[in-house]
Amino acid sequence: MTENQQRIWHIVARIPSGFVASYGQVAEFAGLPGRARLVGHVLSRLPADTRLPWHRVINSRGRISFPAGSGRHRLQRRRLEAEGVSFENDRILRRYLWRV
Repeated sequence: MTENQQRIWHIVARIPSGFVASYGQVAEFAGLPGRARLVGHVLSRLPADTRLPWHRVINSRGRISFPAGSGRHRLQRRRLEAEGVSFENDRILRRYLWRV
């Protein structure tokens, strides 16, 4: 486990239920500005049974990054909706954006 992974995991773990953060925000909050792709890479390598709330991380357009209709897209959307996050035209409303 690298220090950067730990920083990313720590930030993702802090995103409250019912809120989302973009990959770029996570990178920024972890002290890794401009490393949004690294955040995506780290999250893509989580074990299937992880308790880390990866589903609260979205892209900069306010959307789920997985292809629409894919199993992972449906899973992420279900988890977010279960936490009260609303979508409009497949975009997450800005009021759900986490602000530190």
